Amino acid sequence: MHSRRKFILQSLLGAWVWAFGVQSSWLRAQRRHRKNPKKSLPLVLSTWNHGLPANEVAWNTLQHGGSVVDAVEAGVRVPEADPKVRSVGYGGLPDREGRVTLDASIMGPDGRCGAVCFLEHIKHPISVARKVMEQTPHVLLAGEGALQFALSQQFPKETLLTQQARKAWEKWLQSSHYQPQINVENHDTIGMLAVDRQGDMAGACTTSGLAFKMRGRVGDSPIIGAGLYVDNRIGAAVATGLGEAVLRTLSTYQVVEEMRRGATPQQACEMAIQRIIEWHGNVPPDFQVGLLAVDKGGSWGAFSIHSGFTFALTTSHGSQLHTAPSRF
Repeated sequence: MHSRRKFILQSLLGAWVWAFGVQSSWLRAQRRHRKNPKKSLPLVLSTWNHGLPANEVAWNTLQHGGSVVDAVEAGVRVPEADPKVRSVGYGGLPDREGRVTLDASIMGPDGRCGAVCFLEHIKHPISVARKVMEQTPHVLLAGEGALQFALSQQFPKETLLTQQARKAWEKWLQSSHYQPQINVENHDTIGMLAVDRQGDMAGACTTSGLAFKMRGRVGDSPIIGAGLYVDNRIGAAVATGLGEAVLRTLSTYQVVEEMRRGATPQQACEMAIQRIIEWHGNVPPDFQVGLLAVDKGGSWGAFSIHSGFTFALTTSHGSQLHTAPSRF
């Protein structure tokens, strides 16, 4: 009995140490920002491991006089152009027809926004989205119309399907079985938020969507209020994970509205994730959604359904990759 009790206590202690180790860097960073939030500005926050090199470019853009819109656009262009990132831009995994289709959105501190979806042949959909925001009376352009607009704006037409992505698609064709998987290869969107010294905010979101999706499928990334939302008076949020779940609940809009009602960015992310879980019957869903949020003072939050959601934070203290706390 004594040895069994000792074993149980050791197991519980080991689990606690593991959990503490996973989230300790996140907790330290949160404490630092709570103690002196003004010193956390400017700030750049983005999803997944590929957020680190993206943050570096966004941060340098801010440091050299660029706007927050300049920063988020420049930052997410990094994974868009990286063929090793299999879920964003060039090198992204194709749909079930073997064609790479891209979605992106951008939103600035003045409330303007732009987006493209189901866009082919253009390496940097985020830059096309910005052109939609600044050069048209519209918010969202899709498919062939988005491509025509991009070409009219002098974006080069390119082949986005890399040899590695083609091989992955050909292997998938052997079974043609589609099933979203949690945290596979740090999958999915890069969503980025930036806040400058004055507290002005912008966000960007770009993705090649779910691998081997049905042709024509569009996720949450280009939908304002789903994949991305910015209210410069309150805060901003981005989402990553299974887009259908985010679309059903308009998660980033909910996060900002919860902050408007007085919630901290962390509390707001947790509330929005709980809403997704409740939507699916209060049982652990077999997919992942992660949320990031920031307010005008530089306080930030991160939360996900399942463990494993990583995000990059860059401030005057430097850049660090964190693992978000999770519901399960």
